[in-house]
Amino acid sequence: MDAARSVSEPLHAFMIDSVRLVRRCNKPDRKEYIKISQATLIGFAVMGFIGFFVRLVHIPINSILLG
Repeated sequence: MDAARSVSEPLHAFMIDSVRLVRRCNKPDRKEYIKISQATLIGFAVMGFIGFFVRLVHIPINSILLG
């Protein structure tokens, strides 16, 4: 019985915490959704440019070393 209790208590606590989290969540309004979308777009663009410039520098260096 002690083994069952040691398994069920953490699961019960996790379930209670999960229900509490879902109850506190709400859908973003239009303004918040646009702000999140813009931040995501800027992040994708910055990471893309970083990757582009790294690749741009890497190709000539790789050609010199291997060619």
